[in-house]
Amino acid sequence: MLLALKVSGSTNPKRLAGAVCKSLEENGGEVAVQAIGAAAVSQAVKGIAIARAMAAPEGADLKVVPGFKDIELNGRKITAMQLHVLRR
Repeated sequence: MLLALKVSGSTNPKRLAGAVCKSLEENGGEVAVQAIGAAAVSQAVKGIAIARAMAAPEGADLKVVPGFKDIELNGRKITAMQLHVLRR
């Protein structure tokens, strides 16, 4: 099962970048980043960009495949942005 990191509008992008890098190492080179709302998507993209810069000195690059995922939140069906991050 793919690990999903959940991001909010107040998520620190540098901390998210560290979590993405660590999760990529621990989960076979792939992780999903989920965000609901414009502010959360912005923080997610910033965090992934920082993670890409962190991975570059090791000779790695990150590929991101954007998509949507329907989730249930407080009994309501919501569509979240899901950014599937792959280490290559």
